[in-house]
Amino acid sequence: MKILKPILYLGAIVILLTGCAPEKKEKQPDDAATALLKRVVKDKADAFVIEYIDQENGFDVFELESTSGKIVLRGNNGVAVASALNYYLKNYCHQEMSWNDMEAELGESLQIVATKVRKVTPYKYRYYLNYCTFNYTMAWWNWDRWQQEIDWMALNGINMPLALTGEEAIWRDVYRKLGFTDKELEAFFSGPSYFSWLWMGNIDGWGGPLPQHWMDTHKDLQKQIVARERSLGMTTVLPAFTGHVPPTFVQKFPNAKLKKTNWGAGFNDVYILDAEDSLFEKIGAMFLEAQTKEYGTDHFYSADTFNENVPPTTDSTYLSNISAKVYRSMANTDPKAVWVMQGWMFHYNDEFWKPVQMQALFAAIPDDKMIVLDLYSESHPVWKTNDAYYGKPWIWNMLQNFGGNVGMFGRMSNVAADPAAALHDPKAGKLMGIGLTPEGNEQNPALFALMLENVWRNEPVNVDDWLKGYARRRYGANNAAVIEAWGILKNTVYSGRLGEGASESIIVARPTFSITGHRVLTRLDYDPQELVKAWQLLVQVADSFRTNESFTYDLVDVTRQVLANYASPLQQRIAQAYQKKDKAAFHTYSQEFLTLIDDLDSVVATRKEFLLGKWIDDARSWGETDDEKNIYEFNARDLVTLWGDKNSELHEYSNRQWAGLLKSFYKPRWEQFFTAIESSITTHKKANLPALEEKLKNWEWQWTTTTGNGFVTKPAGDPVDVVKSIFAKYHDRLAGKN
Repeated sequence: MKILKPILYLGAIVILLTGCAPEKKEKQPDDAATALLKRVVKDKADAFVIEYIDQENGFDVFELESTSGKIVLRGNNGVAVASALNYYLKNYCHQEMSWNDMEAELGESLQIVATKVRKVTPYKYRYYLNYCTFNYTMAWWNWDRWQQEIDWMALNGINMPLALTGEEAIWRDVYRKLGFTDKELEAFFSGPSYFSWLWMGNIDGWGGPLPQHWMDTHKDLQKQIVARERSLGMTTVLPAFTGHVPPTFVQKFPNAKLKKTNWGAGFNDVYILDAEDSLFEKIGAMFLEAQTKEYGTDHFYSADTFNENVPPTTDSTYLSNISAKVYRSMANTDPKAVWVMQGWMFHYNDEFWKPVQMQALFAAIPDDKMIVLDLYSESHPVWKTNDAYYGKPWIWNMLQNFGGNVGMFGRMSNVAADPAAALHDPKAGKLMGIGLTPEGNEQNPALFALMLENVWRNEPVNVDDWLKGYARRRYGANNAAVIEAWGILKNTVYSGRLGEGASESIIVARPTFSITGHRVLTRLDYDPQELVKAWQLLVQVADSFRTNESFTYDLVDVTRQVLANYASPLQQRIAQAYQKKDKAAFHTYSQEFLTLIDDLDSVVATRKEFLLGKWIDDARSWGETDDEKNIYEFNARDLVTLWGDKNSELHEYSNRQWAGLLKSFYKPRWEQFFTAIESSITTHKKANLPALEEKLKNWEWQWTTTTGNGFVTKPAGDPVDVVKSIFAKYHDRLAGKN
């Protein structure tokens, strides 16, 4: 593929601005962009006119102007038109569309666009999603939630979404044709919380058996998703076969070349069919044919044979042969196939993937038939150390989140400057796009908004100026205290380190005296008292914004983060009291710690985004029978706690500071821990910590396998009132005044 240099973009824009505009095309009266417009602006839709124009040199373009009393939205497809709408809402109406609020509130008379706006994106592709997002956040989404997300994608210029929903139905049909019974496949299909790791070849069967009803309903859901995405002009990325086969495959095909592999996270071995086996291409073809029949194709296929599995050899010939066969399994069925490869393994297993091995993997694939996702560009840009993927087109991505954790975190300066820097870097090779690849979304909306500001520009974003506009758009008014608060947020939680995601709270760790817990990283890269200052500023103006959904979310989120941070020094006081065998201090501090958990629960209970009950209710809603509902509830509970059985090495990886989870899971664990430790102080006996941990493991598993605890599914309490009460209780001690 040929990529235009930035200077050519600018030149083309100048020519078009001074010459003739592209020919305008009539819109379809009820097309997807019109429907999106009506969902976003409601009864003001008649104030807008949609027109279609041509791309500019293969790149998406939008225009915005006022004509005859109407706001004219022009673009070369639905995504471009939606981007024009979003530009208007942000820059003329000062409104920010986000996960917290996707409906614009427009006045009786709309702002005039005095001078026509024209924007051409310098990025052919704007990618979205990670395999993990489909489970850490999207596991239980229905069509209404997916429709909202697709609207958000279009408004923000995303045109290349990963589309994995409903794949289990395709695999069921393929393996049935190969002679597998539904009973045999029960050991293969995981539960809905774990599909990503099933498709990536890490696990079999965990969280199952998967009901047939799930497969059928999600096949229908996927058809809705891809139809809507394509109707807006998006190019979907569907999966391809990477060799993962059912555990009984060896009995069905005893001569097949299979290799056992283990993810190393406490799960059973899985079987991977060697790409050199003739069955590999056969099954790959069957899969693409079945998938295309049901979902169509845009010829982009995701395949990650060695995502978190190390190849059996570093031999270049082997790696080249494997990649050639994986690609051929796509291309033989679809000659237009383009392999979209996640570049995660090049960071995750960087000890294996040296330049020689990477080049061998790429060598067998034509350059125009592969796109590499530099998955973690804002922190670990692999492209810089591996010659921009040796001639393959690639995409710069922001990963930002791990495990769906909810901590406030990000690298604002990198997100604002690095995409444009790469775009202009002569060493960037065939940079074709930018994207978002979070393991979980619906958190840290400012980071996502800032990253997406790059879509329609080729120069860095000035973060300070952008934050002023963002705060006004998000809250509906200019406010000096708010701007000051966001300046503090930029320099604290949003000046993150190079570690994997947000700092977490010791509250969510399996009880310990250590400053960190297993899979729970508590180190802060900023002074927590600085964050308290931002909290105070937001509380001071809270009454002025109490009806604003986005403000109350941010207010609750900052409060949550402040309290979560405070848990660490409090826990260390408990540890010191134990070391000194000071029973009175131990009791005082441990009770304060338990009260802190209660208070944190009461804060997050005021927002729908932080409710365990909603997560479980959404899961159970997919079941037809009680048995199905209970399977889904187990999946919902297990993912955010143990991530496996009671001995899982992944426990707490997907921890959440959610109402319901705090009070019913984290608090009782700490209560049991404190009771046992206080008893040991009283009896002057050394606490048997290994035995206590085993007891807690059994209790955790009991909690995970329980159903029907009646967690609240709707917010409780007024966010502003609750936060103000918590502020009055905690501010002085958090600010170091006592």
